[in-house]
Formats: sequence, C-alpha cells, structure tokens
Amino acid sequence: MGKQLPIEIFTPPNMLKAKVGGSGVGLDMAALKRAEAAVETLKVEFEGWMNTDVDNLVAARETYAESQNEASLDALYRASHDIKGQAITFEHPVVARMASSLCRLIDGNKNAPLLIIDAHINAIRVLVKQNVKDAADPTTSAVAKELEARVTEILST
Repeated sequence: MGKQLPIEIFTPPNMLKAKVGGSGVGLDMAALKRAEAAVETLKVEFEGWMNTDVDNLVAARETYAESQNEASLDALYRASHDIKGQAITFEHPVVARMASSLCRLIDGNKNAPLLIIDAHINAIRVLVKQNVKDAADPTTSAVAKELEARVTEILST
C-alpha cells in the first residue's frame, strides 16, 4: 500500500443560520408567552371550528352519495383532509386518526365503498359530539383500528 493522503474534513457554512441569526439565544421569551396565551384564548373556539369541519364533511358525504363522481369525491377528500390536519390542533387525536384513515381510503380507491366512508364519518361525528379526546381510550382505539383494518383490506384487493 502506498502512502495515504490525510483526510480533510470541512463543514460547509450554514447559510440559513447566518441569515436568521444565532442559535435561538436571542429568543424573545415574552413574545413566546404572548403567543401561548393567544392560543389559550382561542381554545374556546376549537369546539365550534371542529363542529363546522364535521358539518362540512357530512355535507360532502351527502353530495358524494347523491352523485358519485370525481368532483364530489374530491370535495369529500378535502373535507376529511381538513379534519385530519386540524383535529390534533383542536385536541382530537382519535378524530385525526380516523380522518387520516378516510383520506387513505379515498386516495387509494376512487370507488371507495359508501358503507366504509359512512363508518368513518359516523365515528368522527360521535367523537366530536361526545367531545372524546382520549387517544388511549380502548373503545375509540378499537374502532379506529378496525376502520384502518377495513381500509387496508379494501386497498389490498
């Protein structure tokens, strides 16, 4: 073996850090506290917003049931995707899980069975109406797991 060249290690400059500045040392804790307080005041609105999202989902389902076409399925997907994205913020983790399963069903099967769509929507409606937020609840976990299993089964055929 011949003479080995020395290894040279270099670290490229972190341009984003240079533009943004520092490592967060200058973080304004007062601004952070104000933001947290603002979120706390908005929490009273979460229930109403969640109910509106569920109403939109139900309306999209009704439209899809009447006219099963690409446009109505897209509207149903958007409504379920909105819930999927917002339910965690609105402190409904199981609702987010069920909406995610519904999105997966619609995204993977353009002829999604209305029966399974209805099962997802009815479960979401009940959880929101009853204000169930406990992701560890055995009943809601079992329902979510069963819905996910049916979606997996449908998508695998």
